[in-house]
Amino acid sequence: MSDAFDPAAFAQRQLDAYNARDLDRFLAEYTDDVVVYRLPGAEPIIEGKAALAEHYARNRFHLPGLRAQLVSRMVFGNKVIDQEYVTGVPGAPLEVAAIYEVTRAGIRTVWFVSAS
Repeated sequence: MSDAFDPAAFAQRQLDAYNARDLDRFLAEYTDDVVVYRLPGAEPIIEGKAALAEHYARNRFHLPGLRAQLVSRMVFGNKVIDQEYVTGVPGAPLEVAAIYEVTRAGIRTVWFVSAS
């Protein structure tokens, strides 16, 4: 078994879980102390896995049409940048980028950027 660290695998697994609306699988890819930002804001919008779970359970995973299509992915060391086209949410369709900082324990920090 390889001990290779693959940050893109964390991003892909959480994207697959997001599209399946599988909260447990989704959360498994994040660290307990995950912090989420929405740029250009400097303050976190979500802090900790419990808050992440509450946000996605309340605002995303109950939506039957929820879908994030991966448009492109770049990997720079332990950073993964996904460009996504999101449908099935209020205000959709949305063009967003998600920047994931990944550790061996999971995704530790996320920065979201919207096209508008």
